[in-house]
Amino acid sequence: MNTDLTRLPLRGKGGAFHVVVESPQGATVKLKYEPALGAFTVSKPLVHGLRYPFDWGFVPSTLAPDGDPLDALVYWDQSTYPGVVLPCRALGVLKVDQKKKRGGGRERNDRLLVVPVIAARADNLSSLKDLSRREREELEHFFTAAVAFADKDVRILGWEGPEAAERMVQEASAAYEEKTRR
Repeated sequence: MNTDLTRLPLRGKGGAFHVVVESPQGATVKLKYEPALGAFTVSKPLVHGLRYPFDWGFVPSTLAPDGDPLDALVYWDQSTYPGVVLPCRALGVLKVDQKKKRGGGRERNDRLLVVPVIAARADNLSSLKDLSRREREELEHFFTAAVAFADKDVRILGWEGPEAAERMVQEASAAYEEKTRR
């Protein structure tokens, strides 16, 4: 019996929300957790020379507007492995929209910027404003470069702080609950 990582509890001890790592820092391919298989698969290779700057994953028990769990970039100086679950707190959210996967129009595909609660060297970080403008711009560039050859037409809409990120987690959790009740 496989555990479906998308169905793990949203929060753990102390109220931190969980992030399941898919692609670890330094990965040159995008890994995706496939619940039907109970395994990670290669979604796509990244553009030559591009690597994940930090661990990348999703928040379980959430449903984002694009139909997947919320995306999260784990801002810290460590690299973990696919399937590792990290209790995290929000620093902010990068607002993004892109072409819909199916049909016409556009859809939101925001990315949470989070830090693990165990990241002692990140105790001084409480908001994305604690990062330099340059670092935020580099993250924006990473997300647009990572899909440069995909037909997504990604648009960066700006950043919002930890309160907006926490609201997004709550809304995506409510959407997930609604979907699972049906």
